[in-house]
Amino acid sequence: MSELLGVAVLGAGHMGADHVRRLDRGVSGARVAAVADPDTARAKEAAAGIDGVTVHAEAEAALDAPGVEAVLIASPGPAHEEALLAAFARGLPVLCEKPMVPDSEGALRVVEAEARGGRRLAQVGFMRRYDAEYRRLKRVLDDGCLGRPLMLHCVHRNVSSPPGFTSAMLIDSSVSHEIDAARWLLGQELTAVTVLRPRPSGGAPQGLLDPQFVLFETDGGALVDVEIFVNCGFGYQVRCEAVCEHGSARAGEDHGLLLTTAGTAGAEVPQDYLVRFADAYDREVQAWVDATRQGRATGPTAWDGYAASAVAEAGVRALESGLRTPVDLAPRPALYTDTGR
Repeated sequence: MSELLGVAVLGAGHMGADHVRRLDRGVSGARVAAVADPDTARAKEAAAGIDGVTVHAEAEAALDAPGVEAVLIASPGPAHEEALLAAFARGLPVLCEKPMVPDSEGALRVVEAEARGGRRLAQVGFMRRYDAEYRRLKRVLDDGCLGRPLMLHCVHRNVSSPPGFTSAMLIDSSVSHEIDAARWLLGQELTAVTVLRPRPSGGAPQGLLDPQFVLFETDGGALVDVEIFVNCGFGYQVRCEAVCEHGSARAGEDHGLLLTTAGTAGAEVPQDYLVRFADAYDREVQAWVDATRQGRATGPTAWDGYAASAVAEAGVRALESGLRTPVDLAPRPALYTDTGR
């Protein structure tokens, strides 16, 4: 391996361009070796000013570019399966943004392909596992000082939804973060989903069922509820409170800058996820680079990516039917016996 890990970034949109910047200026031990996007003008813009980087329209051309030793996938979800399998075929370690693969069948094919290879190559980009408050909450729950966790209360709010955002995407795009966080925090699988729908907010686009209230059951007897509201209008907020036998602990309180002006005072509210979780993204990518340079894979596994997709699919079915919907997971391959949660 070279002195600096050569990374190909697939996708140069909002998330991909931010990762290009992060690899170039925000983390140590890595460099951007290639950027790929069907919109090559966008890829060139993301790569501007970086020495030695090559720009490609096709993902596989970037994987085969000189100096590429690892891959960061930040392309749209439907392109992830093909890119992951191509990286595995080349023995390249991968950090793949969520969803690993949007549909559970495709995600399971990725799991099976990695398992056939006999070693972990993929880490999935569930960045909340790297957020300082979420990590403290995880330590508290693992310590057991509050007794067994009984419930998780979660809030996930966005200022507004992007064009084309659907009612199903509130679950399979937005709540997928809470799905992984709940599995990780509790060390339990989610076994059933119920989705309740209040009347839509006046701020939601016509036809969008927003907000929603999602209730998960776990195999350990805990309950997880999620308020998902993607057109709240005022800011980006993510919170999680664990209620245990002997106390509670909460992550995501607003402790930012206090603004005082014209006789009023108020806290600054982040406007998007790249602001709220900037530090978590930095730690996530740095941890991936460090582990990759040591020949290891850490963090959320391909199995975690598959489980999130399977639970989200059950959630979409629950949204459409109005019924409690069981989650059906395939048997876990031996490669993932250490759950990664």
